[in-house]
Amino acid sequence: MSLADKKQDEALSPVPSNVGQVTDYSHDAVFGEITEEGPNYRNVGWLGTAVLMMKTQIGLGVLSIPVAFDSLGIVPGVIVLCAIAGITTWSDYIIGVFKVRHREVYGIDDVGELLFGKAGRIILGTAFVLWWVFTAGSGMLSISIALNAVSSHATCTAVYVAVAFVVAFILGSIQTLGRISWIAWVGLSCILTAIMTVTIAVGIEDRPALAPQTGVWESDYKIVTNASFYKAISAVTTIVFAYAGTPAFFSIASEMRDPRHYNRALILCQTVVTCFYIVVGVVIYYYCGSYVSSPALGSAGATVKKVSYGFALPGLLASTLLFVHITGKYIFVRLLQGSRHLTANTVTHWVVWLSCTFSVAIFAYIIASAIPVFSDLVSLVGALLGTPMCFQPMAGMWLYDNWGRAKRDWKWKAMVAWCGFVIVAGTFLMIAGTYGSVIAIIDDYKASGGSAAWSCADNSSS
Repeated sequence: MSLADKKQDEALSPVPSNVGQVTDYSHDAVFGEITEEGPNYRNVGWLGTAVLMMKTQIGLGVLSIPVAFDSLGIVPGVIVLCAIAGITTWSDYIIGVFKVRHREVYGIDDVGELLFGKAGRIILGTAFVLWWVFTAGSGMLSISIALNAVSSHATCTAVYVAVAFVVAFILGSIQTLGRISWIAWVGLSCILTAIMTVTIAVGIEDRPALAPQTGVWESDYKIVTNASFYKAISAVTTIVFAYAGTPAFFSIASEMRDPRHYNRALILCQTVVTCFYIVVGVVIYYYCGSYVSSPALGSAGATVKKVSYGFALPGLLASTLLFVHITGKYIFVRLLQGSRHLTANTVTHWVVWLSCTFSVAIFAYIIASAIPVFSDLVSLVGALLGTPMCFQPMAGMWLYDNWGRAKRDWKWKAMVAWCGFVIVAGTFLMIAGTYGSVIAIIDDYKASGGSAAWSCADNSSS
């Protein structure tokens, strides 16, 4: 066995789950020595990995899919959703392949450095942090909507956003994904229950909550719509947001006990997510038509709305704390990588760790308070940051590993063409989607007189 093969086997070897209780230790290409003196950063099984993957996606994005279908129509909506699912699944797969070949890679900024040098690291690293901070802001906003719905707007919405910030910071500061995975299990079960409750309820009830409550009513769903460009492209980027857990898969794969099981976790994740999105999007939009609410949990009657948001709260909280945790962990690793403080429970370790999670949480709180229109925030984040996190870098990763391949057969040429398509499509969606989202936000602010930021108004009635 060559030295290179031996190093790869060592890098891929699973870390014992009992590290942290005994004196055994293992060396990890990212975290260094994992010993009993600190947290075990390599303790997530493949099922836990699949749940963490699903939880980074199912939670916020799915709540806007019926609204996206309202802009696109059922048939174009399903086609776009399946296309986005296919591209992001390929991107997710490439992450697993790249991670095996380059075990030192922890985040997308490492990919940026391999592809474009120091400038690539700075650009993609900054985009990664901004992406997850904005996503955490979306999560806090969704929690405030849920609290308003359950409590019948018992207090100012700004207070609920602050509550979401405090809880997300505290739970997001749990040190490892292995310790958080049980929360992801609970959160996933709760959000699935909440969404299925609404999906069943809209099919049973006479009409959705936002529809006229008198006279004969019939759903005005459309097979194909004639939406304006900015509305259609905003709907597409909303669907991108629903699949944009991709950049977190680097961090999740890094904490797997055995990274060789990555693909089985990915297949389970994407199969469940895609089937669920299609069923929920089609059924809710079919019965609600243009009267679907955003988030979709408010589409049924008042009682179902309270029940569904009650179930959804743990799921929305689990998503938000994951966003805070992953972003804080990324900054934390970058600050302490190569130092003993990274994997030892020292004072420096805890001060830096809590400072990272608090900073992420407070910036997310500011975003949630400043752009308090859920669908607009989801669309903006999906366009501006979601596409460049899920499309272009993964095409670059394949080209990086395969461009110099000696055998340039038709398969190689087809993959080069595919990578070119992914780069062009991602760039178009980023530019056009950002334009559409900004126009939508401006229109909403004009409608509200610009007074919506840090508002006390009930945000669960839209």
